[in-house]
Amino acid sequence: MSSEPVGESRTSHFSGAYQAAGYVEDSAPPAGLRAVGGGVATEIAPAALPAEVVTAVEVNEEPGRTVGAHAAPITDAEFQAELAPEPLDDLAVISTIEKAPTATQGWRGLMSRLGLKMQPGEAEKQQLQAAAQLGQWETVIRQFVGTEAVGVLVANPKGSSGKTPTSIVLGGLLATIRGGSVAVLEVSDDRGTLSFRAEGNPSRGVAELVRDADGIRSAGQLAGYTAPQTSYASIIGSVGNRAPLTHDDVVSATRVIDEFYAIRVMDSGNQPTSSAFAGAIETTDALVVPVLNSADVVLEAVAMLDRLRSESPKGAQLANTAIIVRLVDGRPENPQLVARLDNIIDRAGVRGVFTIPYDPHIAERGQITLSKVSPATRAAFTAAAAAVVHTIQKNTK
Repeated sequence: MSSEPVGESRTSHFSGAYQAAGYVEDSAPPAGLRAVGGGVATEIAPAALPAEVVTAVEVNEEPGRTVGAHAAPITDAEFQAELAPEPLDDLAVISTIEKAPTATQGWRGLMSRLGLKMQPGEAEKQQLQAAAQLGQWETVIRQFVGTEAVGVLVANPKGSSGKTPTSIVLGGLLATIRGGSVAVLEVSDDRGTLSFRAEGNPSRGVAELVRDADGIRSAGQLAGYTAPQTSYASIIGSVGNRAPLTHDDVVSATRVIDEFYAIRVMDSGNQPTSSAFAGAIETTDALVVPVLNSADVVLEAVAMLDRLRSESPKGAQLANTAIIVRLVDGRPENPQLVARLDNIIDRAGVRGVFTIPYDPHIAERGQITLSKVSPATRAAFTAAAAAVVHTIQKNTK
């Protein structure tokens, strides 16, 4: 390979290298730039290139290679390696300059507003960190995509364990963060309270959906069986007395829902041995188990997980990757009992445990509107929802 100056040969590997530094190719390169053994030498006049370019040339020198008039020629393999494309996925991230936070609260905030920029105090720093963490959880939820619709089952055999509120809030947060495409479906064998706890007063629900499932061909048709929420979720519950749901009923309803919604959250009943529960398990990708700090509620949940592990490989996978949400309902709690329940839950072998703080709006036991749920409760449920998304990704690989 020739080491003659670029100006004497237009066939050098780097005959156009100086364009990359911001130059337009002319009949000759800038003075002081020459090729040595096919590479760019550092013999460049200080005014010829910006300082950052000169620095880059110096930093990129390889150990053991002499840059100068007697440098070893670059091999074809090395040349191809230098031209290999670099991954660019991180450019959008590293192009954003993070600014140091400025205090907005207390006397520090006052000084900042007067022109003397102050760093946030400890309390404000914690708030900023919490907001950043919440944003990360929301990003996980928002960016989740799959190749097909997915199902989340909320289950605990014990009645009044928080299944329906969990289904509504979890589904509502997923819909709010993702911009819709989330349906919350009642899959209890007998009539449940999903429609009662949700917003609206729909005229049709799950029983009518099961009856008409084979004839539904569009999103507009399916919408007639839902109760739209201000969270952008769609609730499909019971609007009156109905016959018990069966395995085939649940599978039929989920099949038509999955044609038009990306995520399906299912509110189950109190019979884990029922036909409807079997249909729900069959169409589930992640299991969420709500519990209270009550011995009977926790023991029933753990027994359900053990039963699922023994029944089928699918049940074992769901049990081993289950998410437990511990709802604080405001009732007096015995610290010794809570500590004992901690140990039981720790041994349950689940994927994650999330404590949901007491929420006055949920405790009213009426219609749940997501915007009325406290910020602390929303944040805790958002963390759980992000964990559910990770579980779905794990179970659908």
